Amino acid sequence: MKVRVFALNATLAVVGVIIVLPFFWMILSAFKSNAEIVGFEQSFWPREWTLQNFISIQTKLDFFRLFGNSVFLSVTITALSVYTSLVGGFVFAKYRFRGRGVLFAVILSTMMVTWAVVIIPRYTMFREIGLTDSYASIIIPAVISAFGIFMMRQSMDAVPDEILEAARIDGASEWFIFHRIVAPMSVNAISALSIFIFLWVWEDYLWPYLMISSEEKQVLAVGLTTFNGQYSTDYGGLFAATSLAIVPVMIVYVIFQRRFIAGAASAALKG
Repeated sequence: MKVRVFALNATLAVVGVIIVLPFFWMILSAFKSNAEIVGFEQSFWPREWTLQNFISIQTKLDFFRLFGNSVFLSVTITALSVYTSLVGGFVFAKYRFRGRGVLFAVILSTMMVTWAVVIIPRYTMFREIGLTDSYASIIIPAVISAFGIFMMRQSMDAVPDEILEAARIDGASEWFIFHRIVAPMSVNAISALSIFIFLWVWEDYLWPYLMISSEEKQVLAVGLTTFNGQYSTDYGGLFAATSLAIVPVMIVYVIFQRRFIAGAASAALKG
């Protein structure tokens, strides 16, 4: 038994090192000069530590403007999408009405449609209504999430109906029941969904690249490509900007990590 546990821990340790090593290599490379990064003789630690890559990204990229744009879009879309998912999950989990199963199946079926199939019709639609080069074109498609509704519905199914009936008998409105009883009891699922949506929005490249044409409105994921030139790449600047770009992701994960696993597991078990 001890040998099996040791072998399992050793395997997990090796897998963890394989996953984490490129991450630390990227961060340490941000403190190297470009000559050292592209040189034949490579070393894990920088031979000469430099902060020039971090200093130059603001002049080359207008880093903080792009960073602020990405934070604004990620926080806004996460908040709106989590709230609409809560409402949708509450309706499908706690109300009985004709066509509920069919409507829920239709919503779930949208998850089977790949992004590449809808991207051209969606782009044409937003161009025709004049929403290109605006944050509305980024926010509106992401406000309602089929995955979020599914996840919230699975979580809210576990909330006993007796609690809701007792609240209604005491005179509580549906608004009060939703915001003061059901939503607080789904905090684990909310935390997990918040992390998923924040990561998806933060890392999204193609849709902002298609819809946003103004440099001052562009997001960080698109801006990072400017380090790739036609004949050369500023690897030092790219590593420095990428290292700073992951800071919000790490903050969000640290804040919600305790509830993330419980929320994801509860939705998976109910599924």
